[in-house]
Amino acid sequence: MSETSPIRLRSVLYMPGANERALEKAKGLAADALILDLEDAVAPAAKEEARERVAAAVGAYPSKTVTIRVNAIGTRWHARDVEVAGQAGPDAIVVPKVGSVADVLGVADALEAAGAPERTAIWAMIESPAAILHAEAIAAATERLTVLVMGTNDLLKELYATATPGREALLTSLKWAVLSARAANKMILDGVYNDVKNLEGFTAEALQGKQFGFDGKTLIHPGQIEPTNTVFSPSAEEIAHAEKVIAAFEEAEAAGAGVVTVDGAMIENLHVETARRILTLAG
Repeated sequence: MSETSPIRLRSVLYMPGANERALEKAKGLAADALILDLEDAVAPAAKEEARERVAAAVGAYPSKTVTIRVNAIGTRWHARDVEVAGQAGPDAIVVPKVGSVADVLGVADALEAAGAPERTAIWAMIESPAAILHAEAIAAATERLTVLVMGTNDLLKELYATATPGREALLTSLKWAVLSARAANKMILDGVYNDVKNLEGFTAEALQGKQFGFDGKTLIHPGQIEPTNTVFSPSAEEIAHAEKVIAAFEEAEAAGAGVVTVDGAMIENLHVETARRILTLAG
């Protein structure tokens, strides 16, 4: 997506598809987007009922981006999940454990066969070493794929790595995934933070994700929404500086000046583009 995309995905909350009360509660939450989950949050015996419940709930959140996470490719639920989700027409379907371009294209074909509207995008979860190594190709596989979603818990497991504050074992993978998303002009979401009671640790990780270039973060608890929206929104100081940069640049352009400075720093086109992106996000 372009840097002026109207879609804002700061806070993206997983909601268990089998829990009718949770789906109802989601209507009043300030998350930018919801992932109505048919995978990890739903027991095998409840998956078919959850599938129908989630499909029926798609239109209940008009102010949010609404997605459905289907079960992984190769499971006995996947094909029917994609068919029903595609017919329901959410903003996207979230596909776990994507590992190749072929995986993405298979889902795209299945959505077309199901009659899914063109606006129903694919969000590919990147949660294995193979997915990291092929992330750029996955991101560029089809225009229907618009977002990469980090599955950091599964990635840690596949790497035989240990979770630590600062995510040292994942730094290479996180940065590589952001590079891949930007090379394909797609959005990318950071993974979840498991300790829902540790808001200080959560906020530090969200800030790290923003600094790395992520567009937002996936969440597992409503209490994580507010700090996420704060971290991934431009601050008042950033907005004021962006306005100053644009005003100074436009004034210099009108006067035919070749050099522009703001607060003693030289301003170039790249700084103006960054400033405009900040104001777009603020809006």
